[in-house]
Amino acid sequence: MTRESFDLQLDSLQESLLALSSMVEEALLESVENLKRRDVAASRMLIKRDKEIDNRRYAIELEALTLIATQQPMAGDMRRLAATLFIANELERIGDYAKGMSRVNIRIGDESLMKPLIDIPRMAAIGQSMIHRAMEAFVTRNVELAYAVIDDDEAVDALHDQIYAELMTLLFQDVSKIRQANLLLMAAHNLERAADRATNISERAIYSVTGEMIDYGWENDVS
Repeated sequence: MTRESFDLQLDSLQESLLALSSMVEEALLESVENLKRRDVAASRMLIKRDKEIDNRRYAIELEALTLIATQQPMAGDMRRLAATLFIANELERIGDYAKGMSRVNIRIGDESLMKPLIDIPRMAAIGQSMIHRAMEAFVTRNVELAYAVIDDDEAVDALHDQIYAELMTLLFQDVSKIRQANLLLMAAHNLERAADRATNISERAIYSVTGEMIDYGWENDVS
């Protein structure tokens, strides 16, 4: 395979990764909008669509592994391919968080929300922006942008803490709402983890350019 042909395949792989990212970003925002609108039917549909995200991730992995196995890429190309494999996995996990948000909506059912959704949509908006810009940083090899995305994770964490405090205050007033409070905390937790995954993507964007593996302290969990 010529270098030109190899570069074309790398570009095609990158386009597939960007398409997966777009799907995941849309699912994350839609999951919160469905919760806000109390649209349980739409949440059920979103869960069904998650299989497409999984399938796209598997296709990307197969394509990347095939290039690694057959083309003996140089060090810089190998970092890019390794980062692609990692990022595809992170995006698929973010899709799982959108699915988790949908399950929260289904479990709340036809109950009225115990508080207006203000900070959860804010978390989703920041998280979606982080994912989008982390992918931009990877594609454009923009290390400064990747670091800026990592910095934004603190804002998501702060909103998570604020939601927890508000829900605890409401429970002191009406303990009968404990089940819904736990579900809303689960929703906030999913969004916090989505932002953590965007941070991981940014770290790999930096690695793909510099070869330096950085770690900002979040340990990949199994949630």
